[in-house]
Amino acid sequence: MPNYSTISGEGSSSAGDMTRQKRVRGRQKEGGGGQATMVSSVINLLNTIIGAGTLAMPSAMSHFGMVIGVIVILWSGFTSAFGLYLQSRCARYIDRGSSSFFALSQMTYPNAAVIFDAAIAIKCFGVGVSYMIIIGDLMPGVVEGFDSRAADIPFLMDRNFWITVFMLVIIPLSFLRRLDSLKYTSIVALVAIGYLIVLVVYHFAADPLAPRDRIHFISWGGPVEALASLPVVIFAYTCHQNMFSILNEIANNSPGSVMGVIASSIGSAASIYVLVAITGYLTFGNDVIGNIVSMYPASIASTIAKAAIVVLVTFSIPLQVHPCRASVDAVLKWRPKDVSRPPVRTSSPGGRPLLPTPAPSRSDHGPSAPMSDLRFAVLTTIILVLGYAVALTVTSLERVLAYVGSTGSTSISFILPGLFYYKVSDPNSIHHQRLTKEDDDVLSTPSSDDEHADGNDGLLGRSVDSIHSVASASSAKSKNSKSPWRWRRKFRWDMEHLDQEFLRGAALALAIYGLCVMIVCLVMNLVGTVTAH
Repeated sequence: MPNYSTISGEGSSSAGDMTRQKRVRGRQKEGGGGQATMVSSVINLLNTIIGAGTLAMPSAMSHFGMVIGVIVILWSGFTSAFGLYLQSRCARYIDRGSSSFFALSQMTYPNAAVIFDAAIAIKCFGVGVSYMIIIGDLMPGVVEGFDSRAADIPFLMDRNFWITVFMLVIIPLSFLRRLDSLKYTSIVALVAIGYLIVLVVYHFAADPLAPRDRIHFISWGGPVEALASLPVVIFAYTCHQNMFSILNEIANNSPGSVMGVIASSIGSAASIYVLVAITGYLTFGNDVIGNIVSMYPASIASTIAKAAIVVLVTFSIPLQVHPCRASVDAVLKWRPKDVSRPPVRTSSPGGRPLLPTPAPSRSDHGPSAPMSDLRFAVLTTIILVLGYAVALTVTSLERVLAYVGSTGSTSISFILPGLFYYKVSDPNSIHHQRLTKEDDDVLSTPSSDDEHADGNDGLLGRSVDSIHSVASASSAKSKNSKSPWRWRRKFRWDMEHLDQEFLRGAALALAIYGLCVMIVCLVMNLVGTVTAH
């Protein structure tokens, strides 16, 4: 049976590439494909990644030192990107448009699915509530910064008043079904973070820099301080809770397009983090604190920066409600599964239904698990009401979020993608065998739908096919020649050249890495709690 990820020999590799392209086209036509563009997917994913934690990067770098700090930021981005990539590989084993953590756990660890989704729901709910608390804490200062007379008006200084006001913006955005519908608010949020970046860079250029003895270039603050700051960097890339929604809604889900979304999002976030960390750290040195904006002198510029933080977290709350609602719905639908019974598939290996079924409506989970309008409205209302009540009664969730982040963020970013892919891609797995059989069927017997799709591609499609044919023939003629540029032909932007067994080993390593990070974060939180007492 041929390997899906790589087929030995360059000539057969070209055929495998054409097979994957045909299978992707077929799934787009017959499955629940979306309409989201690559740009909107990047914007929503990037807005999920970048948050108020950006302002804590200079403080984290003060504990690592500049060199190690940059390495840690880039390494954390790489591991998070690899987790997103594994999620995209796992989505190939599920019908188009129905990818979710719940669907994958039903295929791999069915009786643990409820635990996974409950952890995701709690994590997203906690983050959303913390954003509401940030709004209540910052808005009185923002209003007073614009007009000092506001301090004499009691309700303008009341945090509960501002949380209530901003709920009027959050509620309608949270009732949007599709993540792609939030692309415009995500653009506004990214403009807000752009202003914060400009502010940090401006003060770096205009203000005197910190003394050299207050800056660590190579040395660091010690293992305890470094490990305490590690979660700040690692969790700054957490966006995996929305990755499956991105995959479900993107119109072109080809490997190259998905890799473009991942690389653009993580690459942009890493660049922003490195820029803010270096410029902010050089401005204040080891005296920098967690929120660098609060260190700038009172002015209209710093007041606008606080307002930008409020805008950023306001438009980030619906991005947390979306996966929270999906996970809560999955938990409520979960029933113990008899693992001894073989799974029943309603479609043929080529992706076509064995029996005609009505086209289901779209939902948070995709076409395989439609959510009724009533259920959608009830779950969204419950999440928002509970979040609003908690934000009004609790002034700080820092310690709770530290434990939730240590478990929830590491699970969805590293542990679950690694374990899911390692399990589902097992050569003995029925899901992997079905996927490779689809490759064999498409390669051996082209379907009429594929021919129709090729015909619709027009001149460009025929040109691409001819290029593949020429490349295949050329590689067949020269496969025995030893060209120094041969490695260039092997490398592929979409990472389809990676060996299946190597990828499985790397997935297992990522899961183990996530478990180690979880243990370190929990220990540091425990040490911090004991020290505080």
